[in-house]
Formats: sequence, structure tokens, C-alpha cells
Amino acid sequence: MTNKEIYKKTLTFSIRKLIVDFLSIVILAAFCVLGFIIIDKTTGMGLIGLVIGLVLGIIAVALISHFISYALKAGQIAMMTKGVAEGQLPDNVYQEGKAVVKRRFKTVAAYFAVTRVIKGIFNQIGKLITNIGNAVGGDTGNTIGSAISAIIQVIIAYLCDCCLGWVFYREDQGAAKATCEGAVIFFKHGKTLAKNLGRIFGIGIVSFIVIGGAFFGISYGIFLLIPGAFQTLANEIAEAGVRLETDVPEFLTNPANLSLVVAAILGVIIWSVLHSTFIRPFVLTGVLRNYIESGKNDIPTEESFRFLDSKSSKFAKLHREMT
Repeated sequence: MTNKEIYKKTLTFSIRKLIVDFLSIVILAAFCVLGFIIIDKTTGMGLIGLVIGLVLGIIAVALISHFISYALKAGQIAMMTKGVAEGQLPDNVYQEGKAVVKRRFKTVAAYFAVTRVIKGIFNQIGKLITNIGNAVGGDTGNTIGSAISAIIQVIIAYLCDCCLGWVFYREDQGAAKATCEGAVIFFKHGKTLAKNLGRIFGIGIVSFIVIGGAFFGISYGIFLLIPGAFQTLANEIAEAGVRLETDVPEFLTNPANLSLVVAAILGVIIWSVLHSTFIRPFVLTGVLRNYIESGKNDIPTEESFRFLDSKSSKFAKLHREMT
């Protein structure tokens, strides 16, 4: 199967994820609006109500993500891996994806235990790479280190998904050993996987400009129709600064500027949702193909595990537990 065919077959997971993400945004917005309205009418401090609503909304969304979104993401990666490794997918991809996730991870806790280990390993090694920039010293070193760190985090996100795909591929192995193998593959075949960087960042930048820019414009256009709402919010921010004896930037107490900030934030949020739901899976299919093919042709050995023990204490711990 081609990358496009695999992407189209597994798109059902993306659509379901979009619905969940949309409901999450609605829930978050509802909590914020209700918090603002209720507290503003009862105490006149709507900004505090907005913050309270935001916190409660984040908790609600986190619970949804924990119990629903994980299954969709894991199922999609499992089916992408199957398509790449076997060259075919069943007719009912969604049901098969759920079944594979359930076989591999009996509980939600088991899934998150493996993903935490994967992220821990790659993050630990990523920090070592970031330190190269920081070693330069001064503002220049910090800037280089921050830039490297941002790039590394994007790469790590893809590597974590690929490593999870390898755990699904190596279903005959224990999850711990398969995780160790997945981490080793990157370091043994780094040059091959590095070829994907142009695709990852190139498509990411284009989608940010097109999608993020479009929804920034749409949001700002809508906000121009409700200037009163931003006048009220700007007044709340100014009053909060007086009460807390804190200097609030004049920029944020100007309703026109505030609407620009909120529109920009919404543009980034909507871009993040649409990019992760539709664009990223297409990119991931190609990255995952290179990853799985590299691993299939050179299954990591115990010697490879010992080499990585010295690079990551988290990997070394998992390796010891495996044995």
C-alpha cells in the first residue's frame, strides 16, 4: 500500500478525533464563558470567573483526552503500522484498530506506562543534544539551545509515535523489549530517518501559515462585530491589575489589541487541532514507513541495548526490568 492509501484508510480515526477535539473546545469555551458570566454578575469580577472556568475546563478536557483520544491515536498508529508492514488493511479499520490496542494494552494504565517510558527516553537524550547549544554560553548559547530544543521536541513527538508503532509491530515481544528496540532503531538508522526532517518541518510551516492565518483572519473578523465584549474584558484586565497592584501592559487594556491577541491565540489553537488531526497523520505515515523498514531489516540486539544504556538512564532502567 502507498502512503496515500494507508492515510485514506486510517482517516476514520482522524475524523473521530476531530469530533472529540471539537467537543473539547466547546466544553472548554463553555466553562470559560459560564465562569465569566456567573462570577461577573455575582461579584463583578468576571476575569476571576474566566480563570476558574478555564481551569475547570482544562480538567474536563484532560479527562476526555485520557480515556478517549488515546484509543483513537493508538488505534490509528497500530493500523498505519499494519499497512506499512503487511501492505494491506482490513475493511473495518476502526474496529480492528480498537482490537489491536486492546490486545497489546489490556488497560489504559498499561498504554500510558509505555508511552511515558518512550517519551522519557527520547526527552532525556534530546536534552543532551540541546546542551550543545547551551554550552556556547551567553544569550547566543541560550538562543541556540532554545531553538534546538524546539526542533528536538517536534522530532521527539514523531519518534515517540514511531516507537509506539514498533511496539505494535513486535506484538510477539513484550512491550518493554519492543520499546527498547524502538529506541535503538533511531540511533542505528538516524541518517535514514533524518531524511524525513524536510517533510516534517516544511509541511508543518506551510500548514501553519495557511490554516493558522486563515482562522486568525476569520476570528478577527467575527470579533469586529462584537466590540463590546472586548471592551468589557479589557476593563476587567485593567481593574484586576489595580486590585493586584500589578502593572498590566497597556496593550492588553486596549479592546482592539486584545481582540487581535485572542484571534491569534484561536488561530494557533485551531491550526494545532486541524494539523494534528489531518496533516500530521499523512506526514507520520511516511516517517513510520522508513522507521519500520529500517527496523525490519536490522532487528536491534542485546549489544545495541548495552550501547544505549550509557546514553539514557531511563532506557537502562527499562533494559534491566526487561531482563
